[in-house]
Amino acid sequence: MQERSFHIITFGCQMNVHDSQWLGRALTARGFAPAPLEEAQVVLVNTCSVREKPELKVMSTLGRIRQATGNSPRVLVGVTGCVAQQLGDALFRQRQVRLVAGSDGISGAPAAIERLLADPALRLSLLDFTAHYEEREAGSPLPRAATGHVNIMQGCDNFCAYCIVPFTRGRQKSRATAAVLDDCRALLAAGTRDITLLGQNVNAFGRDASGDGTAFHELLRRVDALPGLARLHYVTPHPKDMDAEDVAAFGELEHLCPRLHLPLQAGSDAVLKRMGRKYDAARFLDLVARLRAARPDVALSTDLIVGFPGESEDDFQATLDMMRECDFMASFSFCYSDRPGTRASRFLDKIPPEVQQDRLVRLQALQDELGTRWLAARVGQEAEILLEGRSPRDAAPDGSGESWQGRDIYGALVHVNLPPGDHLGRTVCVRIAHAHRHSLVGSLPGNAE
Repeated sequence: MQERSFHIITFGCQMNVHDSQWLGRALTARGFAPAPLEEAQVVLVNTCSVREKPELKVMSTLGRIRQATGNSPRVLVGVTGCVAQQLGDALFRQRQVRLVAGSDGISGAPAAIERLLADPALRLSLLDFTAHYEEREAGSPLPRAATGHVNIMQGCDNFCAYCIVPFTRGRQKSRATAAVLDDCRALLAAGTRDITLLGQNVNAFGRDASGDGTAFHELLRRVDALPGLARLHYVTPHPKDMDAEDVAAFGELEHLCPRLHLPLQAGSDAVLKRMGRKYDAARFLDLVARLRAARPDVALSTDLIVGFPGESEDDFQATLDMMRECDFMASFSFCYSDRPGTRASRFLDKIPPEVQQDRLVRLQALQDELGTRWLAARVGQEAEILLEGRSPRDAAPDGSGESWQGRDIYGALVHVNLPPGDHLGRTVCVRIAHAHRHSLVGSLPGNAE
């Protein structure tokens, strides 16, 4: 075991990934070093409770940690994030677990780890929700990367019937605009060129007690104006909160990319009402039409829940119809499963698992068709690619170059052969030569693929 070493295991959304990256930098700044699981003194499991059976996944992971570390009492295990918030001190039944830090408590995890290492008999739980967004300690210098993420808020006030987020991440708390802009500037100074703003409901930024009066569209404009920025994205909006200014930004802001992840969840008005989504299919389609009027080439992806309680076959067909009408280029789709404490967990008209699975297969087959068609339509077009790293794809057979990968303004992954060298963060103009199932292949002008 390496003294003052750590290993982080992450489950879930981009916000969890962002939290884990910050944890790693905060520990590094305190003199810790990353290490393989088998050699780490501190092992952190950053958890997500949104997907099916998250508690079982966490317990399985803790078992794997016990096996890898020989169940050594000298190894400090911490569980952070949404499942930590949900299960709380019950996690201390696991011998090695000495830190439980919920969604707000994660900001205190680095200091707590120092205390726990100094006192082997101590256990700490950080489970209280804070009234305002707690800014986090500075970590080690940001790594060089073409893309970066900035958290603008925590929690959610919507209480959709199926969603556990308000219970595990708490009520909505916006960050101060100045702090968001400072984080963006730090990323740009480190060489980042593409920034994604993160939040459970980004369009509601500033509408809570922690807000400083800056609306989301105003924040977008201020970030868009920062020197050095090439591309701007955000996730995740709520359709009910996208106002006219948010829509207009797609046609007005220089760096806001024409790609939006817009969660639909279901296409049936009856299901949407039971979900508590506060919009119907007509309102969603109107939003899509206004987005395409503002930016005709906008590419849309979505989230979809299959087999929500009470969903009929007609309801499901309405979802498929909406997918076709919106022409989603990609989607994340899942069978409904109960989350503790949510309204939907008490609904009695559950859909049998075999029916859920059959519908999911049909929905994903349609999405494959829509996604394949969207990618195929890109062939022959020119695209500007922001290079993010070397590609696992084979380079030129004559050894004259290297295969790199990056994304276009629509978020599509593109592979391209380039001369040897460090191309991280560069933009290159290519012509799309081929479309694969989930990616594209580009060639430099004058080159044949």
